[in-house]
Amino acid sequence: MPDQVASNPTTKAAIIGVVLQVIMVVVGHYVPSVANLFPVAGTGIGGIAGLLNGLWSANASQQAAAGGGAVAGGAGGLLGTLLSRVLGDVPTSTIAVGTGSTAVAGIIGGLIGKFLGSRQAT
Repeated sequence: MPDQVASNPTTKAAIIGVVLQVIMVVVGHYVPSVANLFPVAGTGIGGIAGLLNGLWSANASQQAAAGGGAVAGGAGGLLGTLLSRVLGDVPTSTIAVGTGSTAVAGIIGGLIGKFLGSRQAT
């Protein structure tokens, strides 16, 4: 099973996205100036996760890169906003917004990564 996880670009990108989101939320819980950046930074992390997925999926179709980017970005956004809610830093309604925005950023990042990865492969 670990080899399957290591070889799956979406799983790798999602794990990185989740770790970055958790770090951001924990730091933001104790540092209010970081918490003020949750919307922008969290969405950016979703885009980065999608970008990594796209880069690592250079041979995949555009649809697969976009879908994988949505999963990678959205997974981190979902878990990050759930943690932030549990810590009492955001209202429950933020879970849907945080997940949706990071998934959309992941789609965009996935397509950019696919484009950049394809250019390097040729």
